[in-house]
Amino acid sequence: MGGMKLYADAPARRTRQVLADLLVVAWLVLWVWIGTAVHDGTAELAGPARQTDSSATAMAEQLREAGGRLGGAPLVGDELALPFDRAASGADGIAAAGRDTVEAVERLALLLGLSVATIPILVALAIHLPIRWRFVREATAGARFVDAQEDLDLFALRALAHQPMRALAKVSDDPAGAWRRRDPEVVRRLAELELADVGLRPPQSSPPAA
Repeated sequence: MGGMKLYADAPARRTRQVLADLLVVAWLVLWVWIGTAVHDGTAELAGPARQTDSSATAMAEQLREAGGRLGGAPLVGDELALPFDRAASGADGIAAAGRDTVEAVERLALLLGLSVATIPILVALAIHLPIRWRFVREATAGARFVDAQEDLDLFALRALAHQPMRALAKVSDDPAGAWRRRDPEVVRRLAELELADVGLRPPQSSPPAA
């Protein structure tokens, strides 16, 4: 069997895996939305500073324009324009402070939005992705060996090594001996234990010859 195996063969386990994946996706979308809302809400705090920048810039332009007109007056033009130029420079300073405040608030909004969204997303992915990757790796590798009844012997051997004693006792009073004797029923039941852990189904039994 080729290709990557993403989900188990057993319907119940496959359903749980699909639901878990959907829940993780929903969790990611939720926190991206929350992070965006935090970013937008924080960025709105820059509104007054942005308005200050706009108003101060407009005032500076008007003061310079007025100073330029007065500066054209004979003899005393420069003296009349000087207060307007100084006031325009002051308005420029206010506008620059407003721009600095806007930039600081925007940086804060970005930092808060990313922090609020990233931390819970990373926690969820750190838990979910290793579990899913282990399953995909094991199931994909195991699927390459489940082609025929003869392949069950390998999984039966793995079951003897990996499965708890209480599970083996339910299969046979002497599972190791039955495996050595190649008891088909015991071999199949042992293989089914291991395959269930990997998320695979055993191959269909061949119909008995007529």
